[in-house]
Amino acid sequence: MPQKSTWEEEYKDPQLITKGKGPRKDLQRYLKFLRKTENVNIENLNILDLGSGVGSNANYLAEMGSRVVGMEISKTAIRLAKSRAEELNIDVEYLEADIGSLYQCEGDSFDLAIDVMSSNSLNEKERSIYLSEVHRVLKTGGHFFVRTLCKDGDRNAKNLLKQSPGLEHDTYINKDMNLVERVFSQEDFTHIYSKFFKIQELLKKTNYAHFKGQNYKRNYWIAYMKKI
Repeated sequence: MPQKSTWEEEYKDPQLITKGKGPRKDLQRYLKFLRKTENVNIENLNILDLGSGVGSNANYLAEMGSRVVGMEISKTAIRLAKSRAEELNIDVEYLEADIGSLYQCEGDSFDLAIDVMSSNSLNEKERSIYLSEVHRVLKTGGHFFVRTLCKDGDRNAKNLLKQSPGLEHDTYINKDMNLVERVFSQEDFTHIYSKFFKIQELLKKTNYAHFKGQNYKRNYWIAYMKKI
C-alpha cells in the first residue's frame, strides 16, 4: 500500500497518531529555547510545518501570531486541520504535499521549520530531498526543530529491526500499518543532519506510544538546529 494511502487510512481511523488538539510539549519547550537563548520573537514568523497532520502544532503557532504553512499528505488530515483552524478563527495555509518531494515554496522564505515525527517513514532518496529542500526554503539563520525515533537504548526498536527489518539501513516494517519506519543512532542522526544544519542541541527523550490498546516504551531524539 502506498504511503499516502497508509496515512489516509490512519487519519480516518487513528491507531498511532496523537489525537489531541494541543501542541507537543517538546515543541513548547523549544519555543521557550528560541525566546531565551536565540532571542527569537515567536510572533510574526514564517513557519513551515512538515507533516502537519490535523493541525495541532500549526494552529497553535498561528494563534501565537505567525504565518504558518502546513504540508500534509493526507486529505483527511488537511480537512480536519482546516476545520479546527476555522473554529479558532485563524488562517493557516494547508498544502496537500509529500515532504519527501520537491517543495512548492520559495527559497529563503521561512524563519522556522518543524518536523514532529513526520520524516520517520521517508526512504533514503526521499530523506535526501527533504533535507535539501528544508535547507533551501529556510532563511540563513533560520531554525529547524525535529522530533524523530531514537535507536539508542530502545528495546522495542531493536526488536522490530530484528523481527521485521526493512530493506534500508535501520528500518523496520510496521506490519500493523504496512509502513516502513527509520530509527536513528546518535552518530547516525548527527552524521546525516550536520551536513545541512548546525545542531545546537540533541536530546534523548523517553515516552510511551499507545497502539491498539497497549503502551510501548519508546525513545526519541529532540533536535534543535539552525541553518548557517
